[in-house]
Amino acid sequence: MNYQNTLDFAQKQDQEDVLQHFREKFHLPTQLHKQVIYFCGNSLGLQPKNVRSYIEKELTLWQDYAVEGHFVGDHPWMDYHKALKKPMTTIFGAKAHELTVMNSLTVNLHLMMATFYRPTATRYKILMEAGAFPSDQYAMESQAKLHGFDYEDAVVEIAPREGEHTIRTEDIITTIEQLGNSLALVMFSGVNYYTGQVFDMPAITKAGHNTGAYVGFDLAHAAGNVALKLHEWDIDFAVWCSYKYLNSSPGGVSGVFIHEKNATNTSLPRLAGWWGHNEERRFLMERGFQAEPNVDGWQLSNAQVLLQAAHLASLEIFAEAGMPNLIAKSKNLTSFLEFVIQEVTKEAHFPIEIITPNEARGCQLSLHVPQEGKKLFDYLHQNGVIGDWREPNSIRIAPVPLYNSFEDVFRFGQILQEAITKLQAPLRST
Repeated sequence: MNYQNTLDFAQKQDQEDVLQHFREKFHLPTQLHKQVIYFCGNSLGLQPKNVRSYIEKELTLWQDYAVEGHFVGDHPWMDYHKALKKPMTTIFGAKAHELTVMNSLTVNLHLMMATFYRPTATRYKILMEAGAFPSDQYAMESQAKLHGFDYEDAVVEIAPREGEHTIRTEDIITTIEQLGNSLALVMFSGVNYYTGQVFDMPAITKAGHNTGAYVGFDLAHAAGNVALKLHEWDIDFAVWCSYKYLNSSPGGVSGVFIHEKNATNTSLPRLAGWWGHNEERRFLMERGFQAEPNVDGWQLSNAQVLLQAAHLASLEIFAEAGMPNLIAKSKNLTSFLEFVIQEVTKEAHFPIEIITPNEARGCQLSLHVPQEGKKLFDYLHQNGVIGDWREPNSIRIAPVPLYNSFEDVFRFGQILQEAITKLQAPLRST
């Protein structure tokens, strides 16, 4: 497409956007009573307007029926988590019995590690990307120590080549092959939180399996953002949060995928809980854990109903919009943002480098700003652009296809241009 950095072009794109009306399904935040440009869905998604009614419905059920709410209503609490499975299948490219919703992300990561990190004296290495989100780093460190290994020995971190910002797939594959029979687990992000790089999950999975290792992914920044085919890719397990692109409340409930080849294996070791026990015998209150023969066999406790209600509200919006439509708009919207940034910075001769790879990204762009980066971010924020700052010199912005518009992108470019002009004024005066 031949992009133009003009208001007319942006408005024409919005008029032709089949998803334009979905913007009206969300509460857009205000700052000083003015609508802001919200490009921070990679940290916290906006509140769907329908979420209040979904939660209030369960509050009313609690009010009127108390404990009997477990057995009455459209989605009885006893099986509430099951209502979320079908709308998740197209988002994750998985079968319903491979998906469940429970706990929080890092709790679920540890639960998965209890099953899929079973080191021996010779096969105990974990491969992950350098610069992964701290929770993942801390989880790997604590799991290694829990099994009596030193972090520096057990956890192998692969970094970008010198002078590069992102990790080459070929380097990941080579490292996996070099680790060979010593590799117990490959644990990567689906999308790196800092750079926005989408990793080649099928290639990484295949390489890991060729060595006999399990392969898992943290999809916190991938869920609802990029096309996923978890079952087809043969990934062993994945975890994610629901409060970013999935718009399901601050600190919202987490999701888990376990491939059916593993999920149906009731003999796999796990940290067990009451709700993972054979549901037909659950209320017999007997000794001896019998796992449900699907991903629900990893559940610990009954559903966090209010959090899951918020999640269901958002998932039904995704089902209406359709992932193919969302991915198509995301690519177009993000490319337009890239074009606008390049036009503004080229004209102003201001150094901003987009470090997110064009060929492997979702809707996030990470901007490397070596000079006056924090001042630039502060000006954007003070003038109504909500993105986020990551040390030492990066601004992350994410135009989310469900609720962001092409006009948002154009307006961002205008404010970016103003910010650069302000920053350059003192230099010109000297």
